[in-house]
Amino acid sequence: MSERPNIIFLLNDHQTYYGHEGRESGPKIQRPNFHKLAKKGVNFTQAYTACPLCGPTRRTFLSGLYPHNHLELLNEVNHPFDKPTYLEQLNEAGYRCYYFGKWHAGPGTPITKFNCEGFSLPEYGNPYTTIEYKNYVKELGLSAFQVRIVHSFLDPQWPKTKELGIIEGEVHQPPDPKLLSEHATGIMTSPKETHEAFFLATLACKKLEELAEKEQYEPFHLRVDFWGPHQPYYVPQEYRDLYNTEEISEYPNFNDDLEDKPEIYRFDLNYPISKNGKLIYPNPLPWSTWREVLAFHYAHISLVDDAGGLILNKVKELGLENNTMIIWTTDHGDAVACPGGHFDKDCYMPQEMIRVPLTISFPEIIAANQKNDCLVSSIDIAPTILDAAGLSFDNPIDGTSLLPLLKKEETEWREDLMIETHGHFHLHLGRSIVTYKYKYTYNEGYKDEFYDIIKDPYELNNLIDDEKYFKEIVNMKNRLENWREKTGDTMTKRMIRKKTR
Repeated sequence: MSERPNIIFLLNDHQTYYGHEGRESGPKIQRPNFHKLAKKGVNFTQAYTACPLCGPTRRTFLSGLYPHNHLELLNEVNHPFDKPTYLEQLNEAGYRCYYFGKWHAGPGTPITKFNCEGFSLPEYGNPYTTIEYKNYVKELGLSAFQVRIVHSFLDPQWPKTKELGIIEGEVHQPPDPKLLSEHATGIMTSPKETHEAFFLATLACKKLEELAEKEQYEPFHLRVDFWGPHQPYYVPQEYRDLYNTEEISEYPNFNDDLEDKPEIYRFDLNYPISKNGKLIYPNPLPWSTWREVLAFHYAHISLVDDAGGLILNKVKELGLENNTMIIWTTDHGDAVACPGGHFDKDCYMPQEMIRVPLTISFPEIIAANQKNDCLVSSIDIAPTILDAAGLSFDNPIDGTSLLPLLKKEETEWREDLMIETHGHFHLHLGRSIVTYKYKYTYNEGYKDEFYDIIKDPYELNNLIDDEKYFKEIVNMKNRLENWREKTGDTMTKRMIRKKTR
């Protein structure tokens, strides 16, 4: 056993959370293992992503820097790792680092770049086509992953749709080493253990068992990055049956005509809800279809929660719980069914895309069953991990360790927080600043946004042109300028305060 704490980091990908979790109408999203972990530590109720896109935020998790500082601005930019990462710091301090799952944070993999042991793939990756996965199902005596497609948002006339086999009503096996992000839902025809989440959880549990067998071992960091609940939303029937579509009432901003929003909210490339790159209004798909899609996504969240629970139970079973800090969060949200009825995400930044769940347990250090409403971010994860290990970055970073908050120490904490985007399918420069009450978003070349997110949690009323809020808007612009200055953000072409409202 090591005297220094072990650190486990569980990361979900692209998870519907804000606006769906805890709605008065509709079924509760079932995440019993996440909530069980939260009861053992701190549940952060005001957690945000640094950027609502996988690659940039995953680099942020490693470095504690905003994308404008680490320069992995979009997915698969593959900007060189020229800023220190927490993995390197842990390695140098004698930690053994184990990494299982999705990478998508830049060139190489955590195995090839950062001396980690485990399983990962370059770029986005597809575990179902790997030899490791094939050995896994063979060892369990299972068939490979299969799913019957229920909904497809791929144009049936697009030649690759048939090539990929993503046809409604047909059985599909993911064939492409790089493709596991298709816009579709489906019921698995293979056992739940064939899902990537259970594959990764099993690998992680085996590694924990190996470590626990040793009387003495170096402190370890074990990270598991699930590919889900990012679409495609493929689940066994038992998880789909957890959610009654009749109970999923229409999402409050599903039918938003987007008239007071910047044009970027209309950008969409999905079939059959868009035409010429713009979202069709009213949405061509009825709510009866969208609630089925949401039921699949909620089911996917529950499946990933079960897989993560295997790891949490193994930690407890092996007696590792007390000397281990466990972090569980997601990289960003999902704009599915909102605003106006999108599938996936793009360059806009509604709350549904930027709010994330986050819980941390550390039994020997922090009290159980805490809720914390401080504004925290994915920029804070790397410094928190290092702080728990008694380490820190030598270079300036944008994030701050959460350890003082976890310990309930008296500390001055931020009263606002910045989130940024450089686009996705459409390139765009955007910056949001949030407080507990207001949200202002600067959109380069497009209309800005200002919301009272307490009175208007679904952002149905853009108040940017309302003179009654002039002082509040100026205040929020100044707050955003402060963040830009202190983080060295020089990417906007003109000063925010000079932009015409």
